[in-house]
Parts: sequence; structure tokens; C-alpha cells
Amino acid sequence: MGEFEAIGDVVTGAMAGRAFEPKAGEVGADGHTHERNCLNCGAPLAGEFCHACGQHSHIHRTLTAFFHDLLHGVLHFEGKTWRTLPLLAWRPGELTRRYIEGERARFVSPIALFLFSIFLMYAAASLLGRLGEFPQQAKAGLQQGLRESQAKLTKLEAERDAAAKAGRPVSKLNEQIGDLKDEINAIEGVRTGNIENAGVRLEGLPGWIGEGAGQFAKNPELVAYKLKTNAYKFSWLIIPLSVPFVWLLFPFSRRFRLYDHTVFVTYSLCFMSLLVVAGLLFGVAGMSTMSSLLWLIPPFHMYRQLKGAYALGRWGALWRTSMLTIFAIIVVSLFSAVLVGVGTYD
Repeated sequence: MGEFEAIGDVVTGAMAGRAFEPKAGEVGADGHTHERNCLNCGAPLAGEFCHACGQHSHIHRTLTAFFHDLLHGVLHFEGKTWRTLPLLAWRPGELTRRYIEGERARFVSPIALFLFSIFLMYAAASLLGRLGEFPQQAKAGLQQGLRESQAKLTKLEAERDAAAKAGRPVSKLNEQIGDLKDEINAIEGVRTGNIENAGVRLEGLPGWIGEGAGQFAKNPELVAYKLKTNAYKFSWLIIPLSVPFVWLLFPFSRRFRLYDHTVFVTYSLCFMSLLVVAGLLFGVAGMSTMSSLLWLIPPFHMYRQLKGAYALGRWGALWRTSMLTIFAIIVVSLFSAVLVGVGTYD
């Protein structure tokens, strides 16, 4: 009985569809409609696409076609992806320059690829559980550092006592012991969430960042969770944060504009995101050595992208790569600070 009801629902839906879309053609054996007027704007059809609105002349109504549209809609899966990804991996400068100069139909746009790669990176990280390991790893590191510092303190105190008995000067040892005690207090303060004992000074920071740092020390698990959540929502912020630094590599250049730098940054971030995904997969597969080697690739990739996108010589690309590496660290720090600050108000 249920089967007949399902068939009835399909027929009813088809009839309703015809009522709301009376111009739609009949579906042929190939799953496509065959009409003489565009189903989108009603213009007479001549060729594979409507000359008025650009829609395909014959739409398809099959499940296979639906998933084809899904892939195509997400990343222009057919053709564009296979032309874009190899260039992004090995000739990023050429890809950047060709896109800037107008070859748009051949490649996936930087922003579309960025959104997809960021989504893929955070999805992979969440599924593989790597983003949730930070607080435990941080705590374990603090515990280990605390044990090592306490052992070193015991040794220095024994050396001071022996020196004092032998009549040797102990001022330098006292200074080392004092510094080490401050270090132990700082580690213990961060571990327990006691900002005063940690010796952290937040007065000079902007209010929202200072508050975020305090929240992190008090509850690292909660802040880490908020960072994971906000990082995906605000990942686009890395682009405007990075562009001014790339501009500094070509100050006041009339040849290269902010648009060029934006395309450069966006494609570079796409590659780095996909590289993180590859590292996660290698790690899960037990290939930790290969995963570690992947971190040697970013400077080489930035060098090739700079050299090709801006038509630089070897030396010009090398010193700019060095500066860009430093700038990347600054951008990541700024982005993290923003996330911590935003996370405290969620």
C-alpha cells in the first residue's frame, strides 16, 4: 500500500510541477526536457544556450544530473578543477597571473576555491579530532616543563649550598634561582588559571584581546572550542589581513594593484588549506614523517608563486619569500588574537 501511495505522490508532484511550470517540455528518455522556448525567460531557443539569459536550452531531471549539478555548483567540478589544482600545486604563479589577466572561464575562481578548501580543512580537522587535542597537549607540555624546571631548581639550590659552604660567591647562583622560581610560578599560574601568579601583564593590550587572554588562562578548553568554531566563520578575515603585507613587498607599484595582491593571497591560502588536509590524512594513515615534511613546502610554494605571478628574478623572489614568511607568522598571530577576542563575547 505504501508503494502505491509513493507513486501517487510522485504523480501528484509532477502534475503540480506542470501547473506551476506550464512551459516546461516533456522529459525524454535521456532525462532532458526538449522545449522551444527558454524555461527561465521564455525567449525562443536557438542553440545549446539561451541568447537572452544564458541558461542551458535543455534542462535535465534525473538523479544523476542532480548530483552533477551539486558538484558543478560547489566547485565547477567538470574541467575547471582539473585545470586549476595542478597549476595551484606546481605553477601557482602562472595560475595567479593568468587569472588576473582575464582567463576566468578556464579556472575555479580564487574565492570559490578558498571557501571550498577552508570548509574541507575544518571538516577534515573536526572529523579527525585534531582540533580538540590542543588543551590536553598544552597541559601535558606545561606539566613536563614544570617538572624539568623544578628538577633544575633543586640542582641549582644544591650547588648554591655547596658553594656557600666552600666560601665561594653565590650571587650569580641566587640570580639564576630567582629567575627559575619566577619561571616556575608563571608555568604554575598558567596551568591553574591564576593570572597573578603567572605574571601575565594584560594592561597594555586592547581590552577585548586582554580579556580574551585572561579567559584562555582561566578556561583553555572553552576558549579552544570557541577558537575552533570562530576560525571557520571568520576565516575570510585572513585575506584582508594579508593583503597589506603583500602590498609592502611592492610599495607604490603602478604595475601591481591591490586586486593582484588579493588574488595572490587567496590562491596561496587555498593551497595552504589543502596542504593541511593532506597533512591530516598522512597523520591518520600513520605516515607522520611525511606529514612533518609537508611543512617544508610553504616557503617553496610562496617562492614559485611570487616569481611567476609578479615576473620576478630569482633574488627578488627569494628576499620577498623571506619577508612573506615573516608576514605570514604575523598574520596568523593577528588572526588568532582577533579570534580569542571575539570568542570571549560569544
